[in-house]
Amino acid sequence: MLPHHRTDALLRRKNLDRYDDRDDIRTNLIESHDRLMAFVAKHLPDPFYLEGDTRINLRNRIFREAVGNILIHREYSNAFPAKMIGESDRVVFENANKPHGQGLIDPEAFTPFPKNPIVARVFKEVGLADELGSGVRNVFKYTGIFSNGGNPQFIEDDVFKLIIPVTAQVTAHATAQADREKEIVSFCKIPRTRDAIQKHTNINHREYFRKEVLNPLLQKGLLKMTLPEKPNSPRQKYYSGDKEVRDG
Repeated sequence: MLPHHRTDALLRRKNLDRYDDRDDIRTNLIESHDRLMAFVAKHLPDPFYLEGDTRINLRNRIFREAVGNILIHREYSNAFPAKMIGESDRVVFENANKPHGQGLIDPEAFTPFPKNPIVARVFKEVGLADELGSGVRNVFKYTGIFSNGGNPQFIEDDVFKLIIPVTAQVTAHATAQADREKEIVSFCKIPRTRDAIQKHTNINHREYFRKEVLNPLLQKGLLKMTLPEKPNSPRQKYYSGDKEVRDG
């Protein structure tokens, strides 16, 4: 029914001619949403922010709306491949569009138009989208905090564009995080204990290491357990690679 459905997630920070990382997504819309959000989480940090006394996940608030927009409001009869491109100072979303206006969208003076109302209703029912029109306001509200004052751009045309600025600090943090992941993966070509990995990375705080470093690597499949059936075993080690390794 949707022969042209495809979303290309690209990271271009060092290799500008091709890409540093890529996910060519051709699965259903719900799985496409999850994979796009995973790509965002892989390459952008989640800065700490409190709204009142509640912590708000700025990254998810912004990119949940952006990812939902590129999937819900796309013109699926057009063969133009939708893209999410992470660059050094911004993230750009592009998708084919049947425009109902031209140029920049003003969040204070625009009328939302449901381009694929059935898709929008499904996304709302499963909790991946909110009321029509709220996404633009949320992206404007939280991008200014996330990017230290920068404003997003919603550009209505035959190819719809959403440009979300990111600060050099955010990009540097994400790059450092990716470099640390590569270092740990290389170090764990031989199975290593948690203590050994912590010492190698100079991370002393055990709980921080577990939540912010070890668990994400396990969830992404970059590390595996030698004793997966006993995750809390004192003999547990962690390794990278394709072959299953057991600590006998």
